[in-house]
Amino acid sequence: MRAATEPGRETEARRVRRGESRRGGAASPAGRRLVSYLWPYRRRLLAGVGLLLVTNALDKLIPWLFQHAVDALTATDFDSVKRYGAIAGGVAALMWIVRALSRIRIFHVGRDVELDLRNELLDRVHRLGPSFFGRVPTGELMSRATNDLGQIRLLIGFGMLNVVNTVFAYVGAIGLMLVISPKLTVLAMLPYPFLILIAQGFGRKLYRRSREAQEALGTLADRAQETISGMRVVRSFGVEAHAAARFEEANQRALERNMRLVVLRGLMWPLLMTVGSVGVLIVVWQGGAMILAGELTAGQFAAFNAYLGQLVWPTLAFGYLLSVFQRGRASYARVREVLDAEPEVVEVPQPVPLGTEGSLRVADLSLDRDGRRVLDGVSLEVPAGGSLAIVGPVGAGKSTLAAALPRLLPTPHGAVFVDGTDVTEAELRHLRRTVGYAQQEPFLFSTTVERNIAFGLVDPDAPDALERIRRAAEDVAILDEIDALPHGFETLVGERGVQLSGGQKQRVALARAILNEPSVLILDDPMSAVDARTEARILGALDRTGEGRTLVLVTNRVVAASRAERIAVIEQGRVTETGTHDELLASGGFYARLAARQRLERELEALS
Repeated sequence: MRAATEPGRETEARRVRRGESRRGGAASPAGRRLVSYLWPYRRRLLAGVGLLLVTNALDKLIPWLFQHAVDALTATDFDSVKRYGAIAGGVAALMWIVRALSRIRIFHVGRDVELDLRNELLDRVHRLGPSFFGRVPTGELMSRATNDLGQIRLLIGFGMLNVVNTVFAYVGAIGLMLVISPKLTVLAMLPYPFLILIAQGFGRKLYRRSREAQEALGTLADRAQETISGMRVVRSFGVEAHAAARFEEANQRALERNMRLVVLRGLMWPLLMTVGSVGVLIVVWQGGAMILAGELTAGQFAAFNAYLGQLVWPTLAFGYLLSVFQRGRASYARVREVLDAEPEVVEVPQPVPLGTEGSLRVADLSLDRDGRRVLDGVSLEVPAGGSLAIVGPVGAGKSTLAAALPRLLPTPHGAVFVDGTDVTEAELRHLRRTVGYAQQEPFLFSTTVERNIAFGLVDPDAPDALERIRRAAEDVAILDEIDALPHGFETLVGERGVQLSGGQKQRVALARAILNEPSVLILDDPMSAVDARTEARILGALDRTGEGRTLVLVTNRVVAASRAERIAVIEQGRVTETGTHDELLASGGFYARLAARQRLERELEALS
């Protein structure tokens, strides 16, 4: 659960997450430093730092009390020894309480920053387009959203607390050591310049190896996600051994990269500890001589050693802190690669409202993908309430055109209009509620049938939600099949809808697309994986769902295309034929040849 925040700071935190500056203007997230995420929590950080200061002050008080207790013991003043001992016990108890409060304050900031980064990462992923997901696998993204954010949380919480604590510890302890004996302090500090040089040398290697280890974990996560998602395919081909070998290869690479990091850290800590221990040896040797010479009392020597001992943990922890810092730095660089990625489709600053009739016009639309011209001068028009079928060979650009209409791809300005409004000037959320889209490969979430259909609803738990869901299921002719499932609408469909047939998944996706009653409905090959009986049911559903709205159907099934008022044929990104079913049959072009081939296939199936 997120920690409570002071009044006014939550608003500031949300504003920072949205990428807005403190002066109120929009600011690009590109190049933001990690420290900027700490600004909304500055009060809590300052409170935590203040508590750390109190903790260190109390910690430094205990050796002072110890000094006086030892001197009192030397003088056989046992009452003073008891008094100093009791005070030291009380100080230790108070220090324990203040120390716990300081950690709660600072550690929670790390968790809140992790939450802010996770929300910003999710928001950015929602905005990025297909080209980004073509470069960055799902498992890699998951690794950055889990492993890398965890390292950033560790850097901010544990790392920041111990850096501040180390500074206070060194300043306080060394200052009090100078008060006791400047000469002994200088001797005790002789090894510490070497610690800095050693840390700098290890720091560069730690960053490089930390980044390599995180990248290897990302590859491992992607390989695991890919194998588990495709387990049915793996088993159907009997290639479990090959899949296991690929996973083992990624696992060994991750193990090797992490072991390289572990070995480096393992070498660093003993070396730092050895160098730091030299100071202790010097103090014991020289301090003993100073006691014999009367330059120090036994209590002063005991206090000096206690202060020096308080530097042991910060010194030993310095190597670990350096490792935490470098891993956090490498992880933040990987997360920033996602946060700084430029979306292909951006929201217009001042959107223009769309109409409600549903007329659609495409004017000289050209679109390039990965340096290749996919659509070249496409022009089409569908009146409000009309229907258009788009037919063409594989790779002709049909699905690209379908995705460009609701602006799921970077649709150019002045090329696609809904009710006379350029889609690039409309609010994306409003556009995609006006233009419903069902993709070629229906994606179902690993939840219930009801939740999959209701995915696009603003409030899926509204009183009338179930009634609307059932009506949408009835419109696409799947209501009876859902009711026949073991738990009806509460049946879990499994990952990607594995518990349903291809035709059922298609119709569930179709019900989801029509649930919000869009003015324009775009269906990308909804019968790509169904048999003839299911095809007939979907066609009947299309007749019902198409009533009163504009329908664009991408298909290579002539029996489906023939139901549309107009048909457009796309070949190599260009519109080569347009007309009615009968007109295109008479023209003898691609559509006529496709119809003849499919008619022959049906006749052969009837004879077999």
